[in-house]
Amino acid sequence: MDKPSAHEYDALVVGSGIAGLEAALNLADQDFKVAIVERDASIGGKMIRLSKVFPTLDCASCITTPKMAAAAHHPNITIYTYCELRSLERQDNRLVARLRQKPRYVSVEKCIGCRQCEYQCPVMVPDAEQGGFAARKAIYIPFSNAIPQKALIDADHCILCGRCAKVCPTKAVNYLEMPEDLVLQSDAAIIATGYEVTPLANKPQYGNGSLANVITAMQMERLLAPHGPYNRLLRPSDGKQPDAVAYIQCAASRDQTVGIPYCSRVCCMYTIKQAMLISGALPLADVTVYYIDIRAFGKGYEQFFQNAQAMGIQFIKAKPAIAGNAVDGSVVLRYEAQEEDGRIVTAQHDLVVLSLGLVPGWSPQGVCSLACGADGFIKTPQPKIAPSLTELPGVFVAGAAAGPKDIVDSIAEAGGAAMEAANYLATRRRGGSALVAAA
Repeated sequence: MDKPSAHEYDALVVGSGIAGLEAALNLADQDFKVAIVERDASIGGKMIRLSKVFPTLDCASCITTPKMAAAAHHPNITIYTYCELRSLERQDNRLVARLRQKPRYVSVEKCIGCRQCEYQCPVMVPDAEQGGFAARKAIYIPFSNAIPQKALIDADHCILCGRCAKVCPTKAVNYLEMPEDLVLQSDAAIIATGYEVTPLANKPQYGNGSLANVITAMQMERLLAPHGPYNRLLRPSDGKQPDAVAYIQCAASRDQTVGIPYCSRVCCMYTIKQAMLISGALPLADVTVYYIDIRAFGKGYEQFFQNAQAMGIQFIKAKPAIAGNAVDGSVVLRYEAQEEDGRIVTAQHDLVVLSLGLVPGWSPQGVCSLACGADGFIKTPQPKIAPSLTELPGVFVAGAAAGPKDIVDSIAEAGGAAMEAANYLATRRRGGSALVAAA
């Protein structure tokens, strides 16, 4: 079997969330050739899945979609979606990335995004993009503003009925498509692999994720989104409009029992944001936030917190446990009244939202020799003066790949990473590669 030929670029950006897009666009605007590698079927990362952003309550899609489109149409950017980074190593003083292009079973070149295949598919599958509250087809385009607007087949649920292939006007469906190995060469790389939310396994006080009307904050983002599964905020179990909504802060975060002792920084603020959106959508609903302490650390964040209090959102200093579901489906909580007499209080809420923390979205173990800190995020030797530098020359980090941070800090750090990478590339172009390697 012939080895795949290498594609040449100046810089490689791993991850296409808001940090990856910002870094790629900054480099491309400086006339560097950039490759973006994304493991999902669409670029955009977590931010494109959000409803609004704090503290301005601007539309998340309105900010992210233009950057996605700019990256997709930039002459200096090539995007590889649905790809796994299998290795990243330095060879002959260049970085060599080996990718595995996963099969979409639909030709990207031929697909025109007409969705005729999706309309004809008889298989319904829970849609993770909608928090599992709605269904999609076994052949589908991930979401309405996905880039690229190309279909893919969920091989685990496809029944090979052939309807999609028959109806496709461009004959793009190929059930026999195989994975493809790709090789990219570059002089620099930026790791912007983002985060995942903390898992709920082995947390019996939260029902291990199996209790009715106990959802995650990411699921609430979809319920609050204008293009969400119900087009309004409804309780998932029975479609009831909730009269009482509660948030539990630091759910599986700041918790030694699950190996996540650190603060995830954004949880307090996204909770306050969602609580304010709920109060706006359901003015008569009671919204309660159970917290350890509120960490409003950024510009305008403290005022944002005070605005939420002024709207009537109740903040209770407690770390409740979930006792189960009542007969009517509401969620029963028990907590210690820390700011009163210390008694055990029982409360019921129609809907409970768990504010989950952040864990690394990707591990370099077995892929490249990047070091990680005790928290699992990529280690930065000089976090205060050069937060984008890693221990590998020519490899930089941006956004939540280096630790939990909000959108504002992710964008700022992405710009810093692009600057570091541009300086590194400029030095190499001047023939200073030996000096950089020695440093």
